[in-house]
Amino acid sequence: MDMDTARSWLSYSPAVAAARAAGRPLVALESTIVAHGMPYPDNVRTAREVEAVVRAQGAEPATIALMDGRIRIGLADEELELLGRSGQAHKVSRRDLPAVLASGELGATTVSATMICAQLAGIEVFVTGGIGGVHRGAARSFDISADLQELARTSVAVVCAGAKSILDIGLTLEYLETHGVPVLACGQENFAAFYTRDSGFRADRRVDDPAAQARLIRTKWDLGLAGGVVLSVPVPADAALAREEIDALIEQALAEADAQGVTGKAVTPFLLARIKALTGGRSLAANIALVKHNAEVGARLAVALALAGHGAGGA
Repeated sequence: MDMDTARSWLSYSPAVAAARAAGRPLVALESTIVAHGMPYPDNVRTAREVEAVVRAQGAEPATIALMDGRIRIGLADEELELLGRSGQAHKVSRRDLPAVLASGELGATTVSATMICAQLAGIEVFVTGGIGGVHRGAARSFDISADLQELARTSVAVVCAGAKSILDIGLTLEYLETHGVPVLACGQENFAAFYTRDSGFRADRRVDDPAAQARLIRTKWDLGLAGGVVLSVPVPADAALAREEIDALIEQALAEADAQGVTGKAVTPFLLARIKALTGGRSLAANIALVKHNAEVGARLAVALALAGHGAGGA
């Protein structure tokens, strides 16, 4: 791939361009959470609060979206507002990037597309809510998120509250192990499960200190081991939902999705909306709390990675 040609599709916001020029660390943020993950106006307000959290830790946020045939690295307030209100943004994964860019339509990037764009822009840390994974019933449906393959091939550290609770987390972790993706935990030994703090599955290694996280990640890349790293951060305790409660609600929502013929990209937004309704909004509060907490941890990691620089094997 001609990287110069690929990067010619990028447009940087003034704030991101200034941070790049000054050598300040950047943190990528996805836009699907704005366009599809939360209702308006919670989505736009949360996006702005998350950006403020990143800045408070000494890094510059770069929310990524597709607008007017360009990959936008960093969005102005009015652009966030457009994304949150339009209801017309395509949900863009790796597969969809060429079509949405070529058409000039509005696109909100998922985990996989945000990782691709972040790597093109030279951004090493990406903060999201929860990664996608192997869906329950995948043996029948073959429904496996493109996020996992992207983690195997694209060298960006992804800070998340583990995998979404609606997934088969055991199989998700097996897939990541098979493809050589390190799964780190921050703040506890076990992998997190989005709305709930503990999935019941161990992470590969617990690493709480940002400098230690940075050393491990930098060592991986310095060795030429391409691909991402997952850093799992549990939802704050005061916003967490009980695993037994959320599992029961997920089973109910999955049954409703099946009965209504909801498939493919529509499944996750449907399940999140149903769980929000079934929890009386507590799941939305948990989602907001966890992504802000992830932003704090991710910004600290970005600062630590910038300080760590490159070792003898670095680019």
